[in-house]
Amino acid sequence: MSFGPVLILREVAPRVVRLAAVYARPEGEAAPRLVAEGRDHEAELLATIDGQRIWRVSFELPRGIEAVYQSDGQAHVVDTAYDGDMRIGFVSCNGEENGDLDRDRDERNAMWKRLADRHGETRLQLLLHGGDQVYADEVTHGHPLSEGWPDDSPETASDTDLAGLRVHLRARFLERYRISYTAPGFARLAAEVPSLMMWDDHDICDGWGSLGAVEKTGVGRTLIAAAREAFLLYQHAATEADVPHLFLDPTGRSLSFRRDLPGVSVLAPDLRGERTRSRIMGDAGWAAFEAACDGLEPRVLLVSSVPLLGPRLSLIERAMRLTRRMETYEDDLRDQWQSYAHREEWCRMLRKVLELEAAGHRVTAISGEIHLAVRAELKGHSAPVHQLVSSGISHRAPPKAWAWVLGTLARLGEAPIPEHPIRIRPLPGRGGVYAAQRNFLTLERGGDEWRARWTLEEAGDTPWLTI
Repeated sequence: MSFGPVLILREVAPRVVRLAAVYARPEGEAAPRLVAEGRDHEAELLATIDGQRIWRVSFELPRGIEAVYQSDGQAHVVDTAYDGDMRIGFVSCNGEENGDLDRDRDERNAMWKRLADRHGETRLQLLLHGGDQVYADEVTHGHPLSEGWPDDSPETASDTDLAGLRVHLRARFLERYRISYTAPGFARLAAEVPSLMMWDDHDICDGWGSLGAVEKTGVGRTLIAAAREAFLLYQHAATEADVPHLFLDPTGRSLSFRRDLPGVSVLAPDLRGERTRSRIMGDAGWAAFEAACDGLEPRVLLVSSVPLLGPRLSLIERAMRLTRRMETYEDDLRDQWQSYAHREEWCRMLRKVLELEAAGHRVTAISGEIHLAVRAELKGHSAPVHQLVSSGISHRAPPKAWAWVLGTLARLGEAPIPEHPIRIRPLPGRGGVYAAQRNFLTLERGGDEWRARWTLEEAGDTPWLTI
């Protein structure tokens, strides 16, 4: 049941890089031992779940070199040279809704292995995870209160029964993360490349935030509490006590974050923590996000777990309301910025992005969620805002017919902000707009220029795109 180390980036300080490493170890085993810069760093116990102890080790590495640390006697190299040329990986959608634990590990993790091999050739310095780091949809199975979630869920339950459900869910979340974090390819990357992660719905359950009243039941509240604990523990090496120091909203209602590296800011709004059927972010999230837009670095990587720029999905969404056979997909479309229910809020985000661009920032939105690869452009005042979608790293692609439908919608164009139209573009070197293959994204800085490249499972690398 062990996993770790999984490195989480805390801060790039003037002379050092501050990191946290998260581990799981069975009760009775010794705490992990991490040695950096010639000294042992004490492991801090964060939680005990289902016979496993979750540990965190906080440590520093010197900035600007290929630094080495040892974890339980094994040496790991971390490239901390963030000041010059830089290489950042981006992944999303690490799993599938049904039967993910039963998949062949080599098939499931083929793209992780390819990314790890690429890292072995040219080291990544940061790995961004854009949502659905695990597919937790089946954690509700096996307990009488949650077996029928969300369609057949009791409106009330006793405190004793909910406490039993909490034990069940905490164990199942840990199981999901353990399998994901010990996967071939992932384990090496996690030990050598610091990560930054933002959750999306499958880190909780399919469609969380768009499911309506069931989320307010005792079962719903227990589910989100267990998912939030897991998100903090396994994706941020953190507990609730750390929230005011790590996230933009000190109240913790929103788990948006910002991390600054030399010349580039990573800004990740939380699109799940306050979501309802009528909103994407609440007052706390918007206030924290807009305050964090001050003092950004010249290059801004906006991690929007669902694509910020996309086609007119509201047409499909409205058509689905005409037939009950399509209602099962309604929450998937309601999740999107482009949903008719979120049009005003979408425009608010687009205006903020355009304000940053007008102030001289080069903004690139990076997203996952749709299990396809695609790019888009928003016409800016002087430079385009690029949207790069890379999804998924292990989720198999949907039928090519779905990619064709989206490509057809893309031809209609979209301009929610007058004078700033959105255009959906093919990947470099490809004809069709949407690529229905598993994939990951690499972003590189060379001098003052940034560029991006997709790696597709079947077609291989695209040509580089200047962004």
